[in-house]
Amino acid sequence: MAEPVPDLNKVRAGGKAALARVLGLIESDADSADTVRLLDEAWANPKGHVIGLTGPPGVGKSSLMGALIKAWRAGGRAVGVVAVDPSSRSTRGALLGDRTRLATDPADEGVFVRSMAARDRLGGLAALTVPTMVLMRAIYDIVVIETVGVGQSETDVAEVADTVVFCVQPGSGDSLQYMKAGIMEVPHIAVVTKADMGSVATRARSDVRGALGLAVRDAGDWTPPVLLVSASNGDGIADLITAIDDHQAALGPDGRSRSREVQGQRWFEDMIRGRFGSEGLRAGGGLIKDISGSPFAREQAIAKRLKVVAD
Repeated sequence: MAEPVPDLNKVRAGGKAALARVLGLIESDADSADTVRLLDEAWANPKGHVIGLTGPPGVGKSSLMGALIKAWRAGGRAVGVVAVDPSSRSTRGALLGDRTRLATDPADEGVFVRSMAARDRLGGLAALTVPTMVLMRAIYDIVVIETVGVGQSETDVAEVADTVVFCVQPGSGDSLQYMKAGIMEVPHIAVVTKADMGSVATRARSDVRGALGLAVRDAGDWTPPVLLVSASNGDGIADLITAIDDHQAALGPDGRSRSREVQGQRWFEDMIRGRFGSEGLRAGGGLIKDISGSPFAREQAIAKRLKVVAD
């Protein structure tokens, strides 16, 4: 007999152990009515702010995330992390496992880290990132999503995060590359890591500012700051947290809610397209008018109807 999926209050009360069990149930049976019920409840009761942490491999995202977690916990904020890793060719599981790279206290109920494999997803995220994020968002004050990397096809993090933090390494030439890739339209905050490298880091900040200046933005839009940060000595961490909080305040509750509705609709469309193709998405669009609720409830209802039609 399958293990029952608890409601949101029980998951919150059960701590990290309960959350880990539930995420396992979601991975094994994402389409069950109980799973969708829990995700529907979590979607309707968001608590935390979601931060997307992206940048090329080796830029120091995990070290930066460790420093941020330490600072957030010192300030009393609970943190959930979704760390999306490259996939093992043999097991299809997460290859690097960010839980082993983050120095967190296993006994601290205020920090939870979940590693997952990107598998064949090109967007830098795993298929279950959104359901996992939505559940964590209903439990923790801060949710961080760390992507596999960044490139022309790896900007999906903008579709799941409230605030996107883009990391660049000094001396790498990344900023010039991303001017071509269009990545500079994605971040709300840019960070030059390893600021202790001195003039090289300062020069990289100037390059990134120049690249951001080429991005097309509407008048009155948020202007992304470019910060120098060193995870090794803590320089700039407080400034980065302040910038994240400032962006959250600039969004406001209404702006964040509107953005999340758009994100949910895009997730719904991606899931239907992935299961039934573009024709299925067009057919599903005609059925959605009389269906309300979270994107998970809508996706399940449309999938059931399309499956009946296909059969």
